[in-house]
Amino acid sequence: MPRTKYLDRLLARIASRKAVVGVVGLGYVGLPLVRAMHEAGFHVVGYDIDAAKIRKLKTGTPYLKHLGRGLVRDLSRSARFMATNTPRDLGRCDAVAICVPTPLGAHDEPDLSYVVRSTEMLAGVIRPGALVCLESTTYPGTTREVVKPILERAGRVCGRDVFIAFSPEREDPGRPGVETRTIPRVVGGLDTPSTMAAATLYGAAVDKVVPVASAEVAESAKLLENIYRAVNIALVNELKPVLADMGIDLWEVIGAASTKPFGFQPFYPGPGLGGHCIPIDPYYLTYKAREYGHVTRFIELAGLVNRRMPAYVVSRLTGALNDERKALRGSRVLVLGVAYKPNVDDVRETPAAEIIRLLRARGAEVSYHDPHVPVFPMMRRHAVGLKSVRLTPATLRTADAAVIVTDHADVDYALIGRYARLIVDTRNVMASVRRPRARIVKA
Repeated sequence: MPRTKYLDRLLARIASRKAVVGVVGLGYVGLPLVRAMHEAGFHVVGYDIDAAKIRKLKTGTPYLKHLGRGLVRDLSRSARFMATNTPRDLGRCDAVAICVPTPLGAHDEPDLSYVVRSTEMLAGVIRPGALVCLESTTYPGTTREVVKPILERAGRVCGRDVFIAFSPEREDPGRPGVETRTIPRVVGGLDTPSTMAAATLYGAAVDKVVPVASAEVAESAKLLENIYRAVNIALVNELKPVLADMGIDLWEVIGAASTKPFGFQPFYPGPGLGGHCIPIDPYYLTYKAREYGHVTRFIELAGLVNRRMPAYVVSRLTGALNDERKALRGSRVLVLGVAYKPNVDDVRETPAAEIIRLLRARGAEVSYHDPHVPVFPMMRRHAVGLKSVRLTPATLRTADAAVIVTDHADVDYALIGRYARLIVDTRNVMASVRRPRARIVKA
């Protein structure tokens, strides 16, 4: 496909940093992208339907702790950044990235409503020659089959006067030393001009760009990354109860296997999967596979194993209490850590929510402590309705059991080992505590 005047204009504006970059969705994916594009020298328009986020961005009030206080403060003071919930403000953009959620429906089917609504909004405001790049994880074909038709309804032609690509986000909130700029960026367009436009844009803001043959390749690569993790976590989660019944410490087994310098990568068991990616993304591929007559048994089995982990944790707790002639019903259980991963305040799809639900359903009195989550927010499938309690000797003494779900670094595990009666440890964190007085059960 030959180059067009719109493509030449777009590439020139990117090279000169005159391009205006829009980001739709200012959460865990969109806000780090805003930072990367802003640091690259672009004018950036950040759009979100959440008026509270827009107010915070305008006043310099941080709302994602792991990004630090300085980011939102600096953006609020910058003449090159605009926070808005007005769609027409995106009309001045030369390129727009869509960074919105792609959750699952009630029956594990893809929910693309956020993507559709965002694309429909852009179709009504973007200028001729703009680049639209989807970053939200989804099944292969979404960019071509869902995004493209919406953008072309207004008479635009992909590759001529609108450029459409997919570039999957690879954020890992809370991982030290890693940020959007340093993570290689996979880019696949619906045609050669679109790939060129997207690769040029991201190449101006990140250290390495990896162009691929199509949007479908990029969509599939993102799914493979997360399915790989989900399947391997399921493997060790499946081994956990087997080896526990044999009296074998799985964490020691993993440590021993990790001494092999080739052919093995350690994955660690846990209380279940959390975050927006690993518990959700594999089901996008299983859904699309059925359209082509395939059943992804391996992926679905991994999902089944991982989803059973909260129930396994509760069963281990129940057994440990039974050993002490106590019933779970009426017991006081302190859950330690409710974020889905250490050292962040993110509770998306956290297994802690399901563990708390199961404990309550069996009659336990539940409280939690998490220094990063002072109030448990409302979730799509859970309404926990709790606030974090202080971690004190009295709090630990009055609990019949403490369940470690998330191993935050800034929690005093020596204190827990000294004053708790019974600890159910899903993260092996108590292995580093010297001579704890509590009884410890791994789960």
